Amino acid sequence: MKYIILIGDGMADNPIGSLGSRTPLDVALTPNLDSIASSGLFGLFVTVPKGFPPGSDVANLSILGYDPARYYSGRSPLEAASIGVKLEATDVAFRCNLVTLSDKGTIMDDYSAGHISTFDADSIIKTLDADSELRAMGVRFYTGTSYRHLMVWKHGKDKLKTTPPHDISDKPIEAHLPSGDGAEALLRLMKRSSEILKDHPTNKARVVAGEKPATSIWLWGQGRAPLMPTMKDRFGVNGAMISAVDLMKGIGIYAGLEVLKVPGVTGWLDTNYKGKAEYALESLKKGDFVCVHVEAPDEAGHKGNLQEKLTAIEDFDREVVGRVLRGIAETGEPYRVVALCDHPTPIELKTHTSASVPFVMASSSGGGGALVERAVKAHYCEREAKQTGVFMSKADAFIEALFSGR
Repeated sequence: MKYIILIGDGMADNPIGSLGSRTPLDVALTPNLDSIASSGLFGLFVTVPKGFPPGSDVANLSILGYDPARYYSGRSPLEAASIGVKLEATDVAFRCNLVTLSDKGTIMDDYSAGHISTFDADSIIKTLDADSELRAMGVRFYTGTSYRHLMVWKHGKDKLKTTPPHDISDKPIEAHLPSGDGAEALLRLMKRSSEILKDHPTNKARVVAGEKPATSIWLWGQGRAPLMPTMKDRFGVNGAMISAVDLMKGIGIYAGLEVLKVPGVTGWLDTNYKGKAEYALESLKKGDFVCVHVEAPDEAGHKGNLQEKLTAIEDFDREVVGRVLRGIAETGEPYRVVALCDHPTPIELKTHTSASVPFVMASSSGGGGALVERAVKAHYCEREAKQTGVFMSKADAFIEALFSGR
């Protein structure tokens, strides 16, 4: 048996007036997701337990069966693993966004500095890491992907309140700055970064090119290294993780999965969807399990761009879900597939919520081949998922449902 999880980050949404009080999933053309919904288990899954922030870290740990109450220690330690940074027991890792602040540094103009390229970001991160004043504060900076980077604070504090910058798009930052034990040090770091970046050559070049400059770092998602059992230890499966996002790669590493490097993956609308599907199918020739994560719908939600979100959902369905289903069916291997989003990222809010998400789970007929649809067809969306009455709220139960068909 082969096991497949396909994640369209942030696809779920709230009803939107311009769509006739329907959601993007309700109106999007998703024949492949609909096929799974019409073939097996279809319902709602609580990926963000009560009391946890509605982040992709918490939600995707739940999807892979790691109860956040037991295994969640912060987002950044997971991202540290993805870029090869080993954390010592006293280290605290922070997500370090490159952001654009406007109105004299008081407004979160862009949480991604215009989706800055990794090439541009790397020169900025290296400058920050080489700064003697920052080094003296016991911190190191590591390049990640695009606007997403890492800061490690030796003997640092982790009991702080920090805010994801995508939660405050176009809003004043003052009420959302770090607070708690250690906050003063973080504020000094952020202030110093603004001084360094003000005249940075990369930013000057970006302005000339009509692109947004990275005017500051934004620190959040702090935590220490977690202790997690591998998928092999838990379920006896070997597998792979495919994603453009360091968070997902880090989860994959801690889960003992092989993190596959697919050329041309960006975490945006221009990502290599086809490559992700092809690498997933190739990985299943030697492994039992693969998880494919696509970031684009979430990014469109954070931008508040409805058309881009619809495009991202339909691209995910056609280029990832469709290709994987056709490819695995052609092998004749028996398989079980799950498709879902990790959390809603409503267009009107431009940030995550903790609402339950629609999921679909189905097995191939007779142990191999295509999925057999029921006479009554279903459409993958929040409304129809709720109507099924199927509701899952435990990470352990969800992952057990996937592997129970072995």
